[in-house]
This record gives sequence, structure tokens and C-alpha cells, in this order.
Amino acid sequence: MSTTHLQPTTHIARRMFELLEPICLVTFMADECNEELAALGHRTYWDGYFASRAAPLGQVPAHVVHAAFYNFADGEVARHIPSAWETISPAASVAARERGSAASLRRILGEELAGSPGLARAADLTTKAAISAPTEGRVMYAGMRTLDVPGDPVARLWHSATMLREHRGDGHIAALLGAHIGGTEAHVLSALEMNIHPPESFGRIHHLPKERLATVMDGLRERGLIDADGHFTNTGRATKQRIEALTDELAAPPYDALSPAELDELITELQPITAALVATDSQ
Repeated sequence: MSTTHLQPTTHIARRMFELLEPICLVTFMADECNEELAALGHRTYWDGYFASRAAPLGQVPAHVVHAAFYNFADGEVARHIPSAWETISPAASVAARERGSAASLRRILGEELAGSPGLARAADLTTKAAISAPTEGRVMYAGMRTLDVPGDPVARLWHSATMLREHRGDGHIAALLGAHIGGTEAHVLSALEMNIHPPESFGRIHHLPKERLATVMDGLRERGLIDADGHFTNTGRATKQRIEALTDELAAPPYDALSPAELDELITELQPITAALVATDSQ
């Protein structure tokens, strides 16, 4: 008897996140994607990041990207959108991101694993899950669903894993909104969960104006989520745990498209792929 179907769906969603996230991270951690985007004419890493990730939404204004991404500070998106699209189309940015990400996966995995039947099967099953979920309330996921699924197995695995990442991200934003946690506040809670202290030193927010960070920290203290020294209170830790649990719950629906046997097979085929990526930090 399969053991996967005996697990709560939230556990499956968390396990799939652990297996798929290293595949998605090559886009941000490895060199090939940035090189492809730079070759198009994107001037900086962040030009390429905002332009290529937001591109499935079409050529939308900065405030729409800011709303969809959620966790960037006011004004950060507007420094890159829409100027990054002035001479480079969203479609070109999407294609460059896919090329670079697939190239990174092939390099890290090597020919034997990248060309294996197991990877092709993992790509097929990941795609089956990724195209199955409802799009209502899932802005970034819905944008990804408008794109063609690549034929190449490596590119298809990356593409479908990224669809599922955006699906999960949309749900995470819903969980944060329900807990009344803003984007910068979410980074503070994540930093504390990773034992980064002071949390203001976290790489995603350390560059923000000190006055802005102080206001965020003061607000978290007033709500009883962090203490005077900037550590989690019991209430703060419980709040973070509830957000993560709801995120897992909301991320589960795509995997309903897979049978228990297919879930077992997908996990088995993804394990060596993920292990190879984790060993290199997806770089």
C-alpha cells in the first residue's frame, strides 16, 4: 500500500515545496538566467528579475506588480517597471528566463540526470499537477498558466515547478493578509524563523531606510509579536506557524490531480534531482 495517500494534504504540500523549491531557485541563484536577461539589454539583476517574473501578467504598471509581488517596499518596483520593458518585450523576458533557468539545471544536474527517463517523468507529473489548480484569486499563478508549457523535459520541469511556486506564493500572500502581516513584516518574521538577529539585518530588508524598519519593528512589538529585544514572543511564533500551516493548506489543491501512486512516483523521481541542486545551493 502506498504511504503518500495516508499523509494529510498539508504534509504533501510541504514535502513538494521542499522538493521543487531548489529547482526554481536556479533562476535567482545561478548565473545563466541573469546572463540571458542581461544579453537582452536588462541593465541590472533587478531589472531582469522584475521584468521576467512579472512578464506573464503583461505590460502592467508598477503598482500592479507591487501588489502582486506583495513583499517589496514602496517604490522598489517602480525603479524597474515599466522602464525595463521600454525596449524589451515581456515575451522576450519570459523566454530568456526559461532558457537561462533550463541551462542552469542542465549544468548542475549533468547530462546523465538531466537526460534521464526519471527527470522526464518528474516533468510530466509536475506539469499534471501544475495545470490542474483553480486560478481564482491566484494572480501570479494565473499569469503563468497563460504561457505555453515547454516541450523539452528540463525546461518543462522548471516551468511547472515555477507555476507551483507562484501558486503557493499567491496562497502565502492570502495567509499573510488574513493575519494582517505586511510585506516587510513578513520578512522580519521569516528572518526570526531562520534565527537571523537582529532581523533588520536580513538581506531582503537591510537596505531599507532605518526609520522605515524602526516603524515596522515598533508595530510588531505593539501587537505582541516580538519582544523588546526583537525576538519572537510566543504569540509571534504561533502567528508565523499559523501562516505557514495555512500556506501549506492553500498550496495542496494541485496535488489532488495526482493519484497516490503518482505522488509516490513523483517524490521518488524528484529526490535525486533535488539532492543534486541542494548540494550546489542551486548555483
